[in-house]
Amino acid sequence: MIVGQKNATGSGAETWPFAPDPLAAFLAQAGRRLDLDVPAERFSGGLANLNYRISVDGQPAVLRRAPSGPLPPGAHDMAREHRVLSALSPAFPLAPNSLALCEDPEVLGAPFQILEYRHGRTVRGDDLSVLAAGEDLPGALCDLLARPLADLHAVDPDDCGLGDLGRPEGFVARNAARWSARGAELAEGRPEAALAAEIGAWLDKRLAHWDRAEVSLLHCDFKLDNMILAPDRLEPVGIVDWDMATRGEPLFDLATLLSYWSEPGDPDCLRDLGQMPTALPGFPSRRDMAEAYAKASGRSLDGLADLYVLCLFKLSAIFLQLHARWKSGAIGDDRYARFERLGFDLMTHTWDVARGAAD
Repeated sequence: MIVGQKNATGSGAETWPFAPDPLAAFLAQAGRRLDLDVPAERFSGGLANLNYRISVDGQPAVLRRAPSGPLPPGAHDMAREHRVLSALSPAFPLAPNSLALCEDPEVLGAPFQILEYRHGRTVRGDDLSVLAAGEDLPGALCDLLARPLADLHAVDPDDCGLGDLGRPEGFVARNAARWSARGAELAEGRPEAALAAEIGAWLDKRLAHWDRAEVSLLHCDFKLDNMILAPDRLEPVGIVDWDMATRGEPLFDLATLLSYWSEPGDPDCLRDLGQMPTALPGFPSRRDMAEAYAKASGRSLDGLADLYVLCLFKLSAIFLQLHARWKSGAIGDDRYARFERLGFDLMTHTWDVARGAAD
């Protein structure tokens, strides 16, 4: 089934946001037809990859392409995402199928893929306007997120042809080293440099010898606005944004989700992330979410606190990277102007959490 992904914007003007002829030629070579009388509409939201609704062979589909300009290593990997979704969608129905991959940047300016379209709703930030009267998102949220994440982590990578994806050996230690180095690089020459070094040393001490042997498929950016809800009920019909998917420690996915999860009383930097509505009255806490995942997966939460620190530090570096790309002119979206301050405030909060975890 071709399925609607994220909430679309668009004026309905009969113009394309890019030249469609190269895309039509690429699809023709793949045995598919681009419907030129249905202009592409860009989906709202998102801070990196560009996503458009198009029509292929008379059915809605999604064109997903990497942003232009130099990209951080490992990010926006269309080839990885195409491989993962092509293999995973039969075993994990919430993963939309990838229908075609183009790695030639000459076609649209960057590599892209054509994805199955999932029709539904997406909750962005604290905007609950897509919900119907009487829908209890606060009451449903933990189960809504815990069940699919546990189901993903229960998929056997070997059974779906992804047994060689990524490098699960040393996954946690490698990520700790990578983001420590990246954080130090982004803070170089600034007052926050000493702070980044302290966090890096803490991560090295706590995570360099992580010896848990459990390995699962990971989404690596699992959060509410990457989930498509059914049009008429609080049930997921799709999970999107798989370009960082790999194999590794399953609690890393949970820690990533919790790094986006703000609560009343959190510092401004967490609430300013604007990623999920969890700081609104009545929503469950990070602890509630972690316990729901433990129940759904049967997995111990040992080590989660340390991974949460790592994912908070990673998030601070990601916002700093986005600001650097905006400052260089690679991104023209002025939402990124405030990301430098947000990134360094997140770094400060990360250190506060790390010291609390050590107590």
